[in-house]
Amino acid sequence: MESSTILPLSQLSLSLPRPNRSRARPFRPWTQWTSQPTRIRCQKMYVPGFGEASPEAKAAKNLHNFFTYVAVKIVTAQLESYNPEAYEELMEFLSRHSLNDGDKFCANLMRESPRHKSLALRILEVRSAYCKNDFEWDNLKRLAFKMVDKSNTSLMRDYIRETSHLEHEK
Repeated sequence: MESSTILPLSQLSLSLPRPNRSRARPFRPWTQWTSQPTRIRCQKMYVPGFGEASPEAKAAKNLHNFFTYVAVKIVTAQLESYNPEAYEELMEFLSRHSLNDGDKFCANLMRESPRHKSLALRILEVRSAYCKNDFEWDNLKRLAFKMVDKSNTSLMRDYIRETSHLEHEK
């Protein structure tokens, strides 16, 4: 079992370590220290055109919205069986609001009414639980690899059939 000690504020040290003066550098303006190009050696592909976000960040955003969609599906299925009135309210709200932006959908749902607020909180809870506990991340990676390989093979095979004379000779 871990133990931790809580120190009173009077015993905490807030002093910064003193710089090592034995290896003094010659004075250079700050711009000269930072203007040196830094080359990062990376074995990954550079993907242009994504602005401030990486392709992984864009995929994460899409997954985030997808998890909201899944959570809404789960909550509506639960409500349909044990709370038909709340189910009807959520279905009516769904008919008026898009699920394309999951956070915007939940924000609008929270502000609709106190009853809708509880539905939104339930959706947020289910979304988090699904993402953390039920979504099979390893399976996603395996399926993505498999889909890309299968699609590439199929497209290349179709192209070869179209451009080769083997099919025409039969």
